[in-house]
Amino acid sequence: MHQFAGRRKSSLAGAGANGAAAAYDPFGAKHAVTSLRKGGRLPVYVAGVFFCIFVLIMYGEDIRSLTLEPLTRVPPPPKLTVTSPGGGAHVVAGPRRDTSSASHQRAAVLHHDDEKQTPATTTTVKETTVRQAEEVAVPKVAAATPAEKEIKKPKKAKKKGRRQRSAKKTVMPPVLGVPETCDLSKGKWVFDNTSYPLYKEEECTFLTSQVTCMKNGRRDDTYQKWRWQPKGCDMPRFDAKLFIERLRGKRMMFVGDSLNRNQWESMVCLVQKAVSPGKKYVSWEGQRIVFHAWEYNATVEFYWAPFLVESNSDDPKIHSIQHRIINADKIAAHAEHWRGVDYLIFNTYIWWMNTLDMKVMRPGGGSWEEHDEVVRIEAYKKVLTTWAGWVNENVDPARTSVFFMSMSPLHISPQVWGNPDGIRCAKETMPLLEWHGPLWLGMDWDMFHAARNISRHAAPRVPITFVDITTMSERRKDGHTSVHTIRQGKVLGPEEQADPGTYADCIHWCLPGVPDIWNLVLYTRIMSRPALQVA
Repeated sequence: MHQFAGRRKSSLAGAGANGAAAAYDPFGAKHAVTSLRKGGRLPVYVAGVFFCIFVLIMYGEDIRSLTLEPLTRVPPPPKLTVTSPGGGAHVVAGPRRDTSSASHQRAAVLHHDDEKQTPATTTTVKETTVRQAEEVAVPKVAAATPAEKEIKKPKKAKKKGRRQRSAKKTVMPPVLGVPETCDLSKGKWVFDNTSYPLYKEEECTFLTSQVTCMKNGRRDDTYQKWRWQPKGCDMPRFDAKLFIERLRGKRMMFVGDSLNRNQWESMVCLVQKAVSPGKKYVSWEGQRIVFHAWEYNATVEFYWAPFLVESNSDDPKIHSIQHRIINADKIAAHAEHWRGVDYLIFNTYIWWMNTLDMKVMRPGGGSWEEHDEVVRIEAYKKVLTTWAGWVNENVDPARTSVFFMSMSPLHISPQVWGNPDGIRCAKETMPLLEWHGPLWLGMDWDMFHAARNISRHAAPRVPITFVDITTMSERRKDGHTSVHTIRQGKVLGPEEQADPGTYADCIHWCLPGVPDIWNLVLYTRIMSRPALQVA
């Protein structure tokens, strides 16, 4: 104890000799006060004590920052490898928030799915993705100042983003002025070897051998050069570039039988001219055939469903069944493939014409053998009611446009159009131009009226456009593939071509030809309406 007290006394002596040391010794300060009271004067070392206290108070913060800086200094940002949209990679320092790094990172995280967003939603998704990438890749730092936030969103970056979105998602207003009140089905055929054909057979590599009549030996090409002139209004020439822009980011699907496939081939040839070489192809996917316009993110598809509802003839390759049986209440297996399509074009007719009665599966039946025979028109109405019910319950009218194509006629009775010596549609080279009154080609007009009425009234929530191509097609006895086609996968040879009574196909159509006009009617209706935008 005495030894420890001695040390205190020694400290007091040290304080008197060195004011700087006394600043850190409270007993030295006390001794100075005692000396002040006794002596009445201020010793020099006491002045030093107060000077040191003043210095600590005024500059303590700076001294502390200098002392602790090596321990708290933020390490330099790590380097990040960023892959550019073009496939190249380069290294950038993160997390810089200047114009170049922010805009580049936004470009690096773009995905194909962003095209489905609206402009406002797309911007939010992109910026959120960038922020998440930065948080994972680099250490957290202090919050950005208002000035830094301004740097992150420069005007140039905004303009660049808007250009990308508009290129991916084009919203087209109506560009044609053909009113809905104009009946495009009434008119006449006009020879036009200046504007027609709309494409050349040899230039459309997507045509199948079934419809390439010139390649298969047909000598006259007059059937390609007829234009349909509606009464009271005009149809514009097909603009492939304009239409593929309308299809940008969308799907168009033809659903039905081989005549709808005939029309699908026509549409592919019409639009493919506007697609760059190497950026278009066709794929086969079960019951679907899909034309891909890759640079427009668009597809034109065909789906095989000859009765629309489920049937024993739904195999797209093996369907030539003698006894065709339908399940008039079942459509879900097909309809699952129609969801999300922007333009749906349906038809069903030719496969109903083999018999007067249709075999219809009994409700709850376990096999196709469990069926009844029903009058054709009644079965047809039942099927179309099932189809229209699905459309009404499952189609979003704010996104999808629905069309139903009327029946395509057969020309197998030349005596009807005044050629008693003719054989089916073989060797017919001219349309019927001056024909007055109806043509009795064996068509079931009850089915025509049923399809029109059900299309217009059975789906009140979803507008369905009934497209009448029957009247105009009746006059085109010259447009069928006849003997210039295929049978069982092979092009008819000279021997078969010499026997048109057996081999002439008077159902399907040569291309270019009549189905191009069907598509021109479809094009006119679509382009005369506002484009539908997905919210």
